[in-house]
Amino acid sequence: MAQNIHPTACIAENVKLGEDVTIGPFAVIESDVDIGAHCQIGPHAVVQRYVKMGEGNIVHPHAVLGGLPQDLGFNPETVTWLEIGNGNQFREGFTAHRATKENGATRIGSGCYFMNNSHVAHDCSIGDNTIFANNVAIGGHVEIGRKVFMGGAVVVHQFCRVGSYAIVQGTTGLNMDVIPFMLIGGRPARHYRLNTIGLRRAGITGERYKVLETAFRRLRSKKSLDDLEETEELKELKEWLAVKSKRGLHGFVDLSD
Repeated sequence: MAQNIHPTACIAENVKLGEDVTIGPFAVIESDVDIGAHCQIGPHAVVQRYVKMGEGNIVHPHAVLGGLPQDLGFNPETVTWLEIGNGNQFREGFTAHRATKENGATRIGSGCYFMNNSHVAHDCSIGDNTIFANNVAIGGHVEIGRKVFMGGAVVVHQFCRVGSYAIVQGTTGLNMDVIPFMLIGGRPARHYRLNTIGLRRAGITGERYKVLETAFRRLRSKKSLDDLEETEELKELKEWLAVKSKRGLHGFVDLSD
């Protein structure tokens, strides 16, 4: 297996490295780590114990993956995991912690981009193609859907959910759930309108967009969604709303243009 490992890197014995892995100067890879093919681990980056990483991930300098949960009751001898998909980028200073329960996992999907000094806490789940801007911090047990954009310095309380295709305005503090497909921001945080630009980029336009638009007007008025056309997005929305929220939902404001 062709690999490019700098001589100053510190790699434990019980590590699995895929083909064409690059490990930079003074990087540290602890035991019980599995790094997939074509990954790049930058200078001074640290991959701690019990991390499973797919292919094509880029870990920039001084990022730390798989740190112990920031949970005062956690026993460091407990075997828990950080599981990472393919094609993610972790910029400088990023941190992600493994889970708290035996054999549990903090999970990060594929195609995500985590900017400088952002943080994923223990037991979180991050969907594919999600972006965290600089200094985003999410608490334990937070669920983030697919293609979510988290603006700079967003902070999320533990056990919150952020639905797929949502966009969260920078510096927003979230202590309740964010409905899929929405733009949210302000202090206190409020759902403003559909994430029009994000939906357009995802190809959710025309009648599919109009169904969502009608659905959110009905939600605002506390009316049923049952007689609307069952598009893929409406089905996802209904399934998301059917899950009992541990934190409740942020309130609506006027969704009209």
